[in-house]
This record gives sequence, structure tokens and C-alpha cells, in this order.
Amino acid sequence: MTNNIPDYRRLYTDILLKKGLHHHKECLLILKKENLSTLDILSLNDLIFNTNCKETEAFNQKHKSYNEDAIVKILEYQLVNNLNNSQLAAHFKLSRNTITKWKKLYKK
Repeated sequence: MTNNIPDYRRLYTDILLKKGLHHHKECLLILKKENLSTLDILSLNDLIFNTNCKETEAFNQKHKSYNEDAIVKILEYQLVNNLNNSQLAAHFKLSRNTITKWKKLYKK
């Protein structure tokens, strides 16, 4: 059985080289991690493509998906930074309803 997960490290390294951003420190710090999480991939995408078009952002937001690890990290971020649901939703560009749903599902 083959692994259908893309090699994000290689993919984003190639993109950085092609765009001439291979010295971008924030990107390099993320790419040096042993395992890239969903949040790391989203961060890289924001750093590299930095789209300010509202239509593009809205389209991309509709197609994001989060695995359990990413959801747990987002909820931990809320606890560590003492944020309410609205603040957390704004930070990660999510709906408040999504945050509430995740909190119910992943309550510890």
C-alpha cells in the first residue's frame, strides 16, 4: 500500500527556491521541523503566498480541513493564550460555531 501524503517539505522548499525566497527565515524554521503539522502547512502557505484578495481567502477557507492533532493544538493555543472563542476564531480565521463544536468533541 502506498502512502498518499504529499511530501510538503520538498514541495514548499521547491516553491521557495522558485520564488527566490529560499532565505525566508520563518519558512526555514518551519521546514526544519522533523514532522510538519497541518498548522505548519497552513502557516507556510500564508507566508509564501500572502494573498490579500478577499475572494481568494474566502475560497481557500472553505476548502481547509483540520485533523485531530491540529484541532487539539488550536484548542491548546486558546488555553495557553487565554482567548475566548471569538478571539480564537478570528486568529485562525474560523467560525465561532466551529470552535464550539470542536470544544464539545474534544473536551478533556
